[in-house]
Amino acid sequence: MMASDYLYHSNFWRENPEESNPFAANACYCSGYDVYGQILRKASWFEYLMLMLKGERPLKTEAILLETLAIALANPGPRDASVRAAMNAGIAGTNHSSALMAALAVGAGQYGGAQEISICMRLWEECNQDFDLWVTRLFSPEEDERADIWLPMEHAPGFDPNGESTPKPVLQTLDYLVSLAPSNGALAWLKQKRPAFEEKVGYPLAMSGVAAAALVDLGLDKDQGSLLYLLLRLPGAAVHSLEQKHLGWKKFPFYGPAIELTDDSGPGPASDLEKDLI
Repeated sequence: MMASDYLYHSNFWRENPEESNPFAANACYCSGYDVYGQILRKASWFEYLMLMLKGERPLKTEAILLETLAIALANPGPRDASVRAAMNAGIAGTNHSSALMAALAVGAGQYGGAQEISICMRLWEECNQDFDLWVTRLFSPEEDERADIWLPMEHAPGFDPNGESTPKPVLQTLDYLVSLAPSNGALAWLKQKRPAFEEKVGYPLAMSGVAAAALVDLGLDKDQGSLLYLLLRLPGAAVHSLEQKHLGWKKFPFYGPAIELTDDSGPGPASDLEKDLI
């Protein structure tokens, strides 16, 4: 079989095989650009990422907006459920892929996760900048969702049902992203309407709501946006997992000061309650 007989189909990627080895590429092209001859030398990581996602060379302003969003999302911190899942994997001493898969699995959900991003971006497509429609749809956002996978949303997507006020990092991120985004875009409108939204919803804007608006301003669809959101949050999960592997289970964060973790590998003395039950 000739090397030219090994065919595949992709709208954005093309490879020319090595003459001596059809399983190795001689040249790779992303949407017409020579990856190792042009992109490697001239493009930034975020320009390349946008090229892969959208199939066209991004504007410098788009690459900067994406890079800034990536910084904001890079480490959700140990309060985030996906990061804590990775930390648990680190404590268990599993391989690193398990820690990342744990973070992805937990971070794919509807509370601050990729599914919430997907729903928010679908609402942006549906509601655009119609405030009244937004208020209606935020409390009934389900539409064509897989009932066997996703339960009904229990909160307005893009907002934090456990919050009392908007966290400072959310406000700082929104303010700075607005300065990088189109003046008539989703981020600018969200900043303008945030107080009114929070009054109607009853709880504050979350980082997921800011991220969804930024991804809309970047011209991404809900599938591209939710996948990118998963990817951009992995660095923090990875590093916290590595750190917790060395710290061990006795130093897992946010246990109350009165709780002392002890080794439960063997039987210990019975508690007063247990003695009453014996």
